[in-house]
Amino acid sequence: MRDERVVNVQCTDVNLRVELADGRTITAPLSWYPRLFDGSAIKRKNWTISGSGYGIHWPDLDEDISVEGLLKGSAAP
Repeated sequence: MRDERVVNVQCTDVNLRVELADGRTITAPLSWYPRLFDGSAIKRKNWTISGSGYGIHWPDLDEDISVEGLLKGSAAP
């Protein structure tokens, strides 16, 4: 069974990388998420796991991303 809970998040100036509990890593272009893309590196590092482990929240940037959206390859609306 797949465990799609978030265990780690990394943002570079180019990519968002999310590591899941089942060992998978999802990488998406940071440009898909304008709030993250426009945010400073310090603000991008300030994230918390939300949604019982199935989401990521950046309080300084007012951004929320779900694992489900990442797995679907969905950019921010």
